[in-house]
Amino acid sequence: MPSLTAIKPKIPIFLRQPTYSVTSSDLQKWHGWAKNLVSSVGSSFVESDNGPDSTLLCRELNWLLEDSLENRSSSSCFSFSACKYDTVDEIENVMLRISLDDLYQLWKQRIEDRRPFQYIVGCEHWRDLVLSVQEGVLIPRPETELIVDLVSDAVSNNEELGQGLWADLGTGSGAVAIGISKILRIYGRVIATDLSPDAVSVAMFNVQRYGLQHVIEVRRGSWFEPLKDVEGQLVGIVSNPPYIPSDNISGLQAEVGRHEPRLALDGGASGMDYLLHLCNGAAAMLKPGGFFAFETNGEKQCKFLVDYMQNQIAGSFSTKEVARQVLSAVQLNIVISMKSCTRTSIPGEEMSRIELSSSVSN
Repeated sequence: MPSLTAIKPKIPIFLRQPTYSVTSSDLQKWHGWAKNLVSSVGSSFVESDNGPDSTLLCRELNWLLEDSLENRSSSSCFSFSACKYDTVDEIENVMLRISLDDLYQLWKQRIEDRRPFQYIVGCEHWRDLVLSVQEGVLIPRPETELIVDLVSDAVSNNEELGQGLWADLGTGSGAVAIGISKILRIYGRVIATDLSPDAVSVAMFNVQRYGLQHVIEVRRGSWFEPLKDVEGQLVGIVSNPPYIPSDNISGLQAEVGRHEPRLALDGGASGMDYLLHLCNGAAAMLKPGGFFAFETNGEKQCKFLVDYMQNQIAGSFSTKEVARQVLSAVQLNIVISMKSCTRTSIPGEEMSRIELSSSVSN
C-alpha cells in the first residue's frame, strides 16, 4: 500500500499564484469563444440525461474566469459571486492563475467531454467550506449536508457525543468529517477513512487547509478495517456510501457516470452491498448509546434497512427513518440509529469496498 503522501493533490485554481499575463482583448476573445460553445449545446444535455442547461453553463463560465483572475482573493474564497469581467476592458493586461491555453482546453473539456466543473476548477463549495476535489474523489453534494445537520442536533442534546470519538467512513474529500469537526466540543475527534489513495490525499489536504489536524485523523483502508484499535470506543459513525445498483451507473448524468469514481458510486447488483456491511459492523464499533446514520438511494432501500436493523440485528439498534426531498425530485433517505445499551453481536460481512452516510442521535 503506498504511503499517504505518495499521491499529491492538485491545487485548486483559486489557490494558485497569478503568473500568466494576457491582454484583455485576448481574454475577451476566449470568453466569446466559450459562450459560443455553450450556445451550441442548447438544451441537448438536459434532454439526453438531465444534464446542465445553458444558464448553468454560462454561470460556470463566469465562475471559471473569476477563479482564474488575479484579483480573486484566495483567502476569502468562501462563495462564488458574479464575475465582473467587464472591468477587464479598463486595463491592457491582466494576470491569470492558469494560462490562456489552459482556459481554452478546460472549457473544451467541460462542453465536449462533460467533465464536471468541480474537477475543472479543483474545488467545490459545500456548507461554509471550499473543498479541494479532483478526479478519483466523489464531489460532495448539497443534500449530504443534512448528515452534518443531524449530527449537530444529536450533539446539542447529548454532551458525550460532542466530546467523543467519531468516524466518517468513505470520507472522500473529507467534507462530512470536516463539517462534523466544527460542531464537536473541545475533546471531540474524528477519524476519516477511505480506501482510495486519491481520496485520502485530498481529504488530508482539506483537513490541513482548515487547520484541523488536531481534530481529524485521516486513515486509509476499507470501512471498519482501519478502526480496529478503536473498536467499541466510537460515539458516532457517519458515512455516504456507494448505493447505486451496478446496472444503473451507465444511465447517470454524464458528469457523474463518466467521470466520478465508480468506487464511490457502485453499490453492487442491488446497491445494498456496502449498506448491509455497514449495518452489520457498526454495533461492534460503537459505545452503548452511540449514534449511527447513513444515506440510502431512496425509500425502498431505506425501509428495507430499517427493517433489517430492527429484526435481523435485533437488540443492537433502535431505528427511525428520515426522508427528505432533494432538488432533483429524488427522495434522499437517511437511516438514523442509536446503539442499544444491550446488543446481540452479529459478525460483519466481508466486503471489498463501501461508502455510506451515517448520523448518530440520542
